[in-house]
Amino acid sequence: MRIPFRGAQQVPLDPALVAPMSAPARPELTGGRRIGVLVQHGFTGNPVSMRPWAEDLAARGYAVEMPLLPGHGTRWQDLNKVTWADWVATVEGALDKLAAENDAVVAVGLSMGGALCLRLAADHGEDLAGIVVVNAAVDTMRKDVKLLPVLKHLVPGFPGIANDIKKPGADEHGYPTTPLKAAASMFAGYAELRKDLPRVTVPVLFFRSAEDHVVDISSSRALNAGLSSKDFEERVLEDSYHVATLDNDAPRIFAESAEFIERVTAAQD
Repeated sequence: MRIPFRGAQQVPLDPALVAPMSAPARPELTGGRRIGVLVQHGFTGNPVSMRPWAEDLAARGYAVEMPLLPGHGTRWQDLNKVTWADWVATVEGALDKLAAENDAVVAVGLSMGGALCLRLAADHGEDLAGIVVVNAAVDTMRKDVKLLPVLKHLVPGFPGIANDIKKPGADEHGYPTTPLKAAASMFAGYAELRKDLPRVTVPVLFFRSAEDHVVDISSSRALNAGLSSKDFEERVLEDSYHVATLDNDAPRIFAESAEFIERVTAAQD
């Protein structure tokens, strides 16, 4: 008899390790203008995966808001108590804060964090100068996803997706288990987002790993087919897996995203 997967044991994560980040703008480094950047981690992850990028942005003078999404950064069981709507509300709150305090705002995100940035661009494009997404997830070719509405009632979780990183020794400190109620809500959110991709008109820079064991090529196809952005570029990362923000191509992501942010925020003058 096969015993259903019940989820891996997990020691609660150190709150200091996964803490959100908030840094003020330093307009003396950005041509006298206050520029804000919303930085968003992905599903079952936490700010660890984005902290080097957030710190790089802050060092360049950008105001940074990097939220910890509800249900993340504690134990994986907590993620089954929240939904896509909770995560959208969190990033909307961060965007509101940045928009109120800065002259222009850009949102950047990894995986589901990229999807949340796209959700913001579809719903609140007037508040964004552009978005940068890394291995953004909006679709999947996995057949078992169609079974999630049923599976979520039968088993709490499946094996986790954390640490798809090529660089030796890197650790995103993600959950060891993928909670199925939360995953079902996420994929339902993706389905709605795909319908709304044509509403995204802001500039988009899309980094995609050539080898990604979490997000497949269907997300790239959806973005290329669905976005209305006239300023859209897809750049392939050849030396990183899914968590590219902690991988070998991270310095490239940091440098090229900074160039993009400078360009699209200057265009708003």
